[in-house]
Amino acid sequence: MSSPSAAAPPPRVPNDPYRPPVVPSPLQPPAWMKATEPRKPTPVPGVRVVAAGLAAGLVSAAVLADGIGVNLLICALIAAVAAGLAGRSAGRQVRPWTVLWGVVALLLLVVPVLTDAGWPTFLAIVTALGIGSLALHGGSRWAGVLLGPLGFWAHLVPSVPWAAMTLRDRQYPARERILPVLKASAVALGLLVVFGALFASADAAMGELFGDLMPSADVGDLPLRVLMFAVGLVVALGAAHTAASPRRWDRLPVAPGRERGRVEWALPLIALNLLFGAFAAVQLVVFVDGYQAILRKPGLIPSEYARQGFWQLLWVTVLTLVVVALAKRWAPRRTAGDRLLVKGLLGLLCALTLVVVASALYRMQLYVDAFGLTRLRISVAAVELWLGVVFLLVIAGGVLSSRRWLPRAVVLSAALAVGVFGLLGPDALIAEQNVARYEKSGKLDVGYLRELSADAVPALDRLPDDRRTCALQLISQDLSEARSSWYSTSLAEARARDILRKNPVAPDGGNACLRAGFREDYLP
Repeated sequence: MSSPSAAAPPPRVPNDPYRPPVVPSPLQPPAWMKATEPRKPTPVPGVRVVAAGLAAGLVSAAVLADGIGVNLLICALIAAVAAGLAGRSAGRQVRPWTVLWGVVALLLLVVPVLTDAGWPTFLAIVTALGIGSLALHGGSRWAGVLLGPLGFWAHLVPSVPWAAMTLRDRQYPARERILPVLKASAVALGLLVVFGALFASADAAMGELFGDLMPSADVGDLPLRVLMFAVGLVVALGAAHTAASPRRWDRLPVAPGRERGRVEWALPLIALNLLFGAFAAVQLVVFVDGYQAILRKPGLIPSEYARQGFWQLLWVTVLTLVVVALAKRWAPRRTAGDRLLVKGLLGLLCALTLVVVASALYRMQLYVDAFGLTRLRISVAAVELWLGVVFLLVIAGGVLSSRRWLPRAVVLSAALAVGVFGLLGPDALIAEQNVARYEKSGKLDVGYLRELSADAVPALDRLPDDRRTCALQLISQDLSEARSSWYSTSLAEARARDILRKNPVAPDGGNACLRAGFREDYLP
């Protein structure tokens, strides 16, 4: 007979109320965080990666303080080299989608090279950062392509100590010889910059000597250039850290939605399809008979009808996209009949939504013909057009019975839309449309046109004397005050300077605006 100490403990009852609750260890990360962990530890970057990061910082400090143009593309190429070196040292393979995302990100940075307008440039830069981050992370599912563009920012802070590991590693070859030289060079460069700038400011002869050696040396620019160095360094190292240790957002556990019954799922969509079909039939009648039959109703202003109809139809398009996504999540999918029903109802709804997109764009065209083109109007029209492309992609995914490519195709279409939008020059299109409208009807909002960028100069140059002077007054002042370094000058800015050099703007801009019917205190 065994002793009590050697006896086996009695088994616990699963529903024992006295059993202590199982508390997960605080050292164990949650499941969603495990899904995004790197597959292996981040390798030490190596001297070439650090050198590329330092080169990106130095080039950024030298050229980005004067403005944005081809210099931004040059800095991005250096950061791409740092990322490529880090990814290669980490053993990552170059995939076709990685190359495609990288090329699209660099092409988006061509927008500042060609256009002078700030708003499409900002949109292109932000999109390029997102697409570049997606290229570094990878991803094919919705979680990957939606979170991948945001994951880059989490790598910025740890990238600097990660790069410093190269210099702290005792196994690094020739460390004892290289580190003292680097430290001494950095201290010497700092002393020369600070005291040289002070001597140049104190003595004219020294200032002329330093001006010949370093044309861009300026004490006032020093803080900005230090900031640009830090930004260029951290962005390049962040790209390298992302390439060496990307988060795998595609591994996020996403549970499929609970299937609904055919009647419960299909009845709301059938009703919605009938409503959309009625709208499409009305629009077909309108397109055949013309809008004039509707606009002859008392109290209906054509411009108001077009404006209100556009915004309402834009919301219809956005909400329909949400409905399609939710319906797909809860769709019945057990049998072939269920899958055929899902394809039929969702495909019909997407096809009818294209009629909504066409109607919205036509109404915007009516409104633009009445009041002219503006930045807001061209922006929302571009968004509506892109939503139509998204619905076409959704229809193609249903027809081909394969949607593995759909998330990346939607993001790619958005990036290409931003690139095309910027390369077309929205301000140039706005000016061209308003000038053509003025030549036909004599109506012109010169107060709005004078707020455009240098992209609008070729079109505004066709206006008659007073209106031309008033429209180009602010643009001419901005171009005369702006720096003109080759690397920070866009093609549109150079073209505008050439036009204004051949045909300068008259100095009496205020009087010209008054004669053109515009006052300085007028708020359009």
